[in-house]
Amino acid sequence: MIPDLTGSLAGRSSASALLDACIAAARSPANQHSFVRTSFDTAAATARDFDSQRAAGAASPRLAGMAVSVKDLFDVQGEVTAAGSTVLANNPPAAADCPAVARLRRAGAAFIARTNMSEFAFSGVGINPHFGTPLNPATAALDAQPRIPGGSTSGGAVSVATGAAWAALGSDTGGSIRIPAALQGLVGFKNTARLTPTEGAIPLSTTLDTACAITRSVRDAVLLHEVLADRRVPLGEQPRPLASLRLAVPRRWMLDSLDATVAIAFERSLATLRAAGARIEEIALAPLTDIAQINATGGFSAAEAWAWHRALLAAHEAEYDPRVAQRIRRGAAMSAADYIDLLHARTRWMTDMASAMQGFDAMLSPTVPCVAPPLAPLLADDTAFFATNALLLRNPSVVNLLDGCALSLPCHAPDEMPVGLMVWSGALQDDTVLAVSLAIEAALGS
Repeated sequence: MIPDLTGSLAGRSSASALLDACIAAARSPANQHSFVRTSFDTAAATARDFDSQRAAGAASPRLAGMAVSVKDLFDVQGEVTAAGSTVLANNPPAAADCPAVARLRRAGAAFIARTNMSEFAFSGVGINPHFGTPLNPATAALDAQPRIPGGSTSGGAVSVATGAAWAALGSDTGGSIRIPAALQGLVGFKNTARLTPTEGAIPLSTTLDTACAITRSVRDAVLLHEVLADRRVPLGEQPRPLASLRLAVPRRWMLDSLDATVAIAFERSLATLRAAGARIEEIALAPLTDIAQINATGGFSAAEAWAWHRALLAAHEAEYDPRVAQRIRRGAAMSAADYIDLLHARTRWMTDMASAMQGFDAMLSPTVPCVAPPLAPLLADDTAFFATNALLLRNPSVVNLLDGCALSLPCHAPDEMPVGLMVWSGALQDDTVLAVSLAIEAALGS
């Protein structure tokens, strides 16, 4: 049974009781491959300390012993950061928490485990050949086939979906928070990248990487964003009226090749929002068609990953997931001139996008075009894997290239495979995206 973590911050349950329920969930078969390291005893001690402080009348920090999992990408003092790989297993433990972990610790988080991930965060599928692949728990009751969790924050999403963690710290370079959130019926918020420091995290793309989190509700996403960005989001007690919102649905790119479940859930959600008063317009958003040309030489992730990994690959390529090594090596072919052209092309494209999006509170799109695919064919066939990976990354990666912010929230019916609705906008529009998402969540009853 998934622990009920709702309302816990209001003090309706002890931190220790909630933490114990999370540990029990973490030990269940559903989390067989979710973690690369657990810290149950330390987390339980943290929760007990906050219970003791509360009993003594002391003020509690904002998270006060809530269970949080940490992607194996972030430095936690005293632990080795291996990024879901065996290549870095003999590195020394981190001397200090990275800023994202330090902010969560200061807010009272109880770190329950380091979570499994796509090796070096370089895949939206979530397969890991070294530590096993976490299976999607949200699809298990609907379908007998083991299905992918989504990546690269695969174990983090499963930890939240199973109730092993209240929230999961992860990263998003092209959708690595939002893809697993969408495929598992969770909420994933990718904030504007500059708002949370990424120092002390192993990079995939220093241009696109974002430190952010997966939760079960938009309200919890707001709280996690406030902690990670070290700022308050000015939201009222009630969601914004839908009738006050002007929203756009880009026709091009984002709506191509939707599977039937996603198409039905997305159109049903738009109809519900329109019936509740939201003004929703379909727009061309023509700059989206330029993305393929901008990334034709490999894009930022390949170039910047190659810069970081080239010495390691020279010495240890046999220890890498071959599919990850193949994607990294694509960056070797990009010249300095190509990279400078890419920087300039992105800047021009962002200006064009901002102009085309002007006047709308947010864009609405399916987070990914498909429900979680079965795992077995993607383990067996490289062609199927790379095609699926590209499809999963297509929509969410738009927001990273834009230097924007986006939230994925569930929009499927109880008897359907999980589907994500993505609410997105440009840089530093985080408060608006969160406010719009709260209103949408309330209207959809998710």
